[in-house]
Amino acid sequence: MACKFKGSLGESLRALLFFGLGCMEENKLAWREEGRKQVFDCRIFSIRESYCRSPENELRTFTVIDAADWVIVIPVLETPQGKKFVMVRQWRHGSYGLSLEFPGGVSEPGEEPIDAAAREMHEETGYKPGKIRKIGEFSSNPAIMSNRTHFFLAEDLVDTGKRKLDIDEYVETELVSVDTVIQGMGRAPYIHSLMGSAITLYLQTSFPTKRPSADGATE
Repeated sequence: MACKFKGSLGESLRALLFFGLGCMEENKLAWREEGRKQVFDCRIFSIRESYCRSPENELRTFTVIDAADWVIVIPVLETPQGKKFVMVRQWRHGSYGLSLEFPGGVSEPGEEPIDAAAREMHEETGYKPGKIRKIGEFSSNPAIMSNRTHFFLAEDLVDTGKRKLDIDEYVETELVSVDTVIQGMGRAPYIHSLMGSAITLYLQTSFPTKRPSADGATE
């Protein structure tokens, strides 16, 4: 079936050229996995060796971390002082310090990401969402990790006053103004890189702009 392009002939040719070059570029850059072997396994992730063939037909070994998908939820609470984020302050062993973050965690086996997000928010903060929707997802770290992180926006919050923390979780819930969080990102205590991704998606949702089309023009 022939492809159909909207707009003028020139626009159609530009789009065809863009997508054609994209396919050629992908073929020139893509690696092909020919085998794998798990070398380590623990409670929260496993590590494997991935044996991949390069675009120039050379076989190389790479290390990949496999883990369940993660979820992060941005809870927005309407207050007399304006919108505030419901956040959690906790100790992070990797950075060996405190971090102020949006609630989040790991999807359980068979659990839908949206259900995991609502569950994690309730467990960590005591709030339940009246409305929750997905606003985007990212590869957690495409260089070495295979999982993805799903981001959600929660509104019309209901405070149940009850949390359900894991045995090794020591978490304090805080209400922080939206402006304070946005201006603080990249400095302590807002040190978690995925929180920066969450803020980007929140701003994209709250202040939508025109999206670029395939040929660079705005739609």
